[in-house]
Amino acid sequence: MTMIVGVHGIGNYHYRAHADSVKAATGAISAAWTGALGKGLAGLKGSTALDGSAALAAARVAYYAHLLHRGTPQGGDDPAYLDEDAQDLLIAWVDQLAPAGVPQGPRTARARAAGDWLSRHLGNRVLGYALTFVREANTYLRDDGRRQRVRDAVAEVIAQHRPRIVIAHSLGSVVAYETLWQYPELSADLLVTLGSPLAMPRVIFDRLDPKPSAGRGHRPPGAAAWANLADVGDIVAIPRDGLSPHFVGVTHDNPTIVIGEYAFHSIDHYLAARETAEVVAPLLNSC
Repeated sequence: MTMIVGVHGIGNYHYRAHADSVKAATGAISAAWTGALGKGLAGLKGSTALDGSAALAAARVAYYAHLLHRGTPQGGDDPAYLDEDAQDLLIAWVDQLAPAGVPQGPRTARARAAGDWLSRHLGNRVLGYALTFVREANTYLRDDGRRQRVRDAVAEVIAQHRPRIVIAHSLGSVVAYETLWQYPELSADLLVTLGSPLAMPRVIFDRLDPKPSAGRGHRPPGAAAWANLADVGDIVAIPRDGLSPHFVGVTHDNPTIVIGEYAFHSIDHYLAARETAEVVAPLLNSC
């Protein structure tokens, strides 16, 4: 049994682009996750970490980036070249980061204004990440066929490895949430969401399947516990108050961790964070 199954976020097609197969890409990203988790657990040695138990922390990542890949995007980092739905996601996202930052007007002009705000306040690198996020999120949310294939791929890995822990990052937290709801026979002792946009209104929350009821979502039935962690400056983990005000059943919620300067959404930094190790180690320790 693999103790940990990971569900990655956006921007991971490069693993497939540089590998001969999806299997090889899966192996590469799984090794990267395992290495980062090992760093975090090593920092706990002498307290709650597990001496000589690195093998227990080996992660098998459910790889799906190739299922959302739509080729090289036209227009690079120009929001004008986004699909209309993706433009709407970008505008809604930046509206929450800077309520006065996106003026009224035609959709394309507003999308460009949103991109300008991100570039001026957070830098071109963040703008590039944001455009990748809205492209992949839009593909997942709007293309029912791809959405189902992604869920099926993740469900297959969880069913095969029967993990005690599922760790999901960024858009992967949306995928994991929906997959566990669609396949209630899948189970884990702990669902860990890192830098999750699950509660982001008008971008993710209102488009979830199943839809939230009475303004709140619920912990998937197969997850015995749910820990959520977010860097205090993570622009993807919106709103800033964590997931517990918006989802029933979040058992541990800390939206104020710091994973590193200029690393507010990095999966490597999230996995290596002491706070992640602290929520994962007790389950590994009980094996």
